[in-house]
Amino acid sequence: MAAIDDLNQILLVCRKCPRLVAWREQVAREKRRAYRDWEYWGKPVPGFGDPEARLLVVGLAPGAHGSNRTGRMFTGDASGDFLYPALHRAGFANQPGASRLDDGLALHDLFISAVCRCAPPDNKPAPGEIANCLPYLAQEMEILKNVQGVVALGKIAFDQVLRLYNAQGNPGGRLEFAHGAFYTLGGGKPWLLASYHPSRQNTQTGRLTAAMFDQIWLEARSRLA
Repeated sequence: MAAIDDLNQILLVCRKCPRLVAWREQVAREKRRAYRDWEYWGKPVPGFGDPEARLLVVGLAPGAHGSNRTGRMFTGDASGDFLYPALHRAGFANQPGASRLDDGLALHDLFISAVCRCAPPDNKPAPGEIANCLPYLAQEMEILKNVQGVVALGKIAFDQVLRLYNAQGNPGGRLEFAHGAFYTLGGGKPWLLASYHPSRQNTQTGRLTAAMFDQIWLEARSRLA
């Protein structure tokens, strides 16, 4: 984990995006009433998981009162409440819940990261903010030498993972996002599997069901050599 730890030390002091810095720190000061006793994280949120992982999961960005509060991706919000039970059912997580950094959660053969590391207002990072943050994901992908596949949660994550691979030369041309779409990129690159993001908007409207999500993780596991 030494290389990941070194990268995180740089990430944690990042202030490249003034709008995001102001927002994450404002949220951490003002807090949500339900979490008034919490000391919010209020900093960029690093990726985490198994350093020997064969599967990389890429989301969009921390939630204002989720990861921006807890300091760990997909922890303490509705998206995590949907994600971690699915990972547990598929054998990638040792427990079905994630509430705080010291809750005992451990990931097996899986590493979770995101396109942006600071909570954006309205969950909508600007193109320039995505561009500023993407090198952190690129460096994680270089460090995680055993990764065979990537699950992209949502279209932005899908597009940005492809952007990184296109920069390396992607012979596959333009690829379309669709839930469950699977692509072999060639050239020794990991395969790419697309999923709807487990946001409250998707899960409560029925666009993404538990059965649909479980199928993503079963597909991912079946593709690992």
